[in-house]
Amino acid sequence: MMRLIFLQLLMLPQPPFRPTYYTLVIIDLCKALPGAFPAVVAGAVRALFEKIADLDMECRTRLILWFSHHLSNFQFIWPWEEWAYVLDLPKWAPQRVFVQEVLEREVRLSYWDKVKQSIENAPGLAELLPPKGAPNFKFSVEETSEGNGQHALSVDLRTMVKGRASAREMIVWIEESVFPVHGMEGTLNVVVQTLLDIGSKSFTHLITVLERYGQVIAKLCGDQDKQVMLITEIDSYWRNNSQMSAVAIDRMMGYRLLSNLAIVRWVFSPANIEQFHLSDRPWEILRNTVSKTYNRVCDLRKEILSLKKSIVSAEEAAATAKAELVAAESKLSLMDGEPVLGENPVRLKRLKSYAEKAKEEELSVRESLEAKEALLARALDEFEALFLSLYKNFLNVLTERLPSASTCVTLQGLKSIHADSMAVDVEESSAMEVDDENGRPKKSQLNGGRMSSVYNVGEKEQWCLSTLGYLKAFSRQYASEIWPHMEKLDAEVLTEDVHPLIRKAVYCGLRRPVDGL
Repeated sequence: MMRLIFLQLLMLPQPPFRPTYYTLVIIDLCKALPGAFPAVVAGAVRALFEKIADLDMECRTRLILWFSHHLSNFQFIWPWEEWAYVLDLPKWAPQRVFVQEVLEREVRLSYWDKVKQSIENAPGLAELLPPKGAPNFKFSVEETSEGNGQHALSVDLRTMVKGRASAREMIVWIEESVFPVHGMEGTLNVVVQTLLDIGSKSFTHLITVLERYGQVIAKLCGDQDKQVMLITEIDSYWRNNSQMSAVAIDRMMGYRLLSNLAIVRWVFSPANIEQFHLSDRPWEILRNTVSKTYNRVCDLRKEILSLKKSIVSAEEAAATAKAELVAAESKLSLMDGEPVLGENPVRLKRLKSYAEKAKEEELSVRESLEAKEALLARALDEFEALFLSLYKNFLNVLTERLPSASTCVTLQGLKSIHADSMAVDVEESSAMEVDDENGRPKKSQLNGGRMSSVYNVGEKEQWCLSTLGYLKAFSRQYASEIWPHMEKLDAEVLTEDVHPLIRKAVYCGLRRPVDGL
C-alpha cells in the first residue's frame, strides 16, 4: 500500500489526486494499523531521504510538503537524531536542504517553539530552523537623522490610516509632502513598510489594507522597475517569514499591483540567484506566480465553455418564445367579415414580451462571451510573455555558471566535476568505528542503512543541478501551454548555441526528443 501511495504521490507530471488526499490516506492508515503501518511509512521516508539527491526537484518539493504535513498530525514526532549528521554536510547538500525545508514548513503548520521542542533529541538541528517570523520594520526605532525624518513620516501615515483617510487623500499627501523631499525610493520605503506593518497582524489585516490603499501602491508602482522595488521592500519586511512574504506578493499580484514579469525579474535578481540551491523561498514565489497566471487561463476557458452552453440554451429559449408568438399571431378569426386576432390580446402582449426578453438574454450572453474571449486572448499573451521571460532568465543565469559544453554534456558529468578533486571519503576510514551504546557503526543509520557524511558535489555544480531541475519541472508541469509557443521559443531561447544541458532539461520536461541528447 505504501509503495502504491508514493508511486501516485510522486507521479509526474501530476498525481491522479491532490497531494492532500494522499496525506489523509496515510494518516488514516497509520491510525487504523498503529502496530504496522507507521513503521512502513518511516522506512519509506528513510529510503527516499537516502536517495534525495537523485530525486526530481518536483518530487522533492512534494515530499517536503507531504512529510511536514504528516508530522504535524502526529505531534511532530520523528527520530531527528538519525539525521543530525546533515549538519556535517555542506549547506548545499540536498539532504541538509531537505531537513531545513521540512522544519521551515513545520513552523508554518505550528509555531517556532513547538518545532524546536520536537528536535530536542538532536538540538544541533536548531541551526536549520528558520528565524522567528517577526516582521523587520525599518521605522520601529529611531537611528539616524534620515531615519528620524522617515520615522516621522511613517507615524504620520499610520495616523492617517487610523483616521480612515481615503486613498486619494493619502496620494495627495505623498505627492505634496513625501515625494518632493525623499524621492521615489524613500517614498516607496516609507509607504510600503508602514502599510505592511499595519497589515502584519493577520492575513485579514493584510487584505483589508490592500483593498483600502491598493490604489496608493498602484500609483507609486506603475511600471516594472518600481514593482521590483516594491517586491524588494516586501521581502525585506518579511525576511524572517518566507510564508508571509510569499502571501503578500501573491495577494498583490491578485490585486494587479504586481505583474508576473516583475516577479520573475525579481526572482532572478542576484541576491535570489545565490539562494537557488539553498532555499525554496524564491522558487515558492515563482511557482505561485506561474500557477496564478496559468489558473487565470484555465478559469477563463471554463467560463467561456459555460457561456457557450448558455448561448445554446438562450438560443433555444428565444426560438421557442418566437415560435409561440408567431403561432399566436397566426390565429385569426373573422368578425363582421374582417380578419381579427383570435388570441387574447393580453396573452399576445405577454408572449411578445417573452420573445423580446429571450432575444435580449441571448445578445447579453453573446456579449459576455466576446468579452471573456478577449480576456482569454490577453491572458494567453501574458502567459506567453511570462514563459519567454522565464526561459530567458533561466538561460542567462545557467549559461554564466555551467561548465563548457565541450567538457560536460550530461548531469552525471556535472556531478563528477568536483568529486574528482575531493579527498578520500572519511566515512571509509571510520566505517568500522563502533558506537559503544548500541554496537552499530557510528556512521550507520538507526534502521541499519549506511549514512554518508560527505557530499561530493561542489556548490557551483549543485547550483547548476538544482536550477536545471527546476527548469525541467516548470517545462513539464506547463508543457501543454508551452507547446503552442515552441516556434518562438526555439527562435528566441533554444537556439543552436544553447548549452546542451539547458536544451536537455527543457526537452525532457516537454517530452520532446532531440537527436544526440
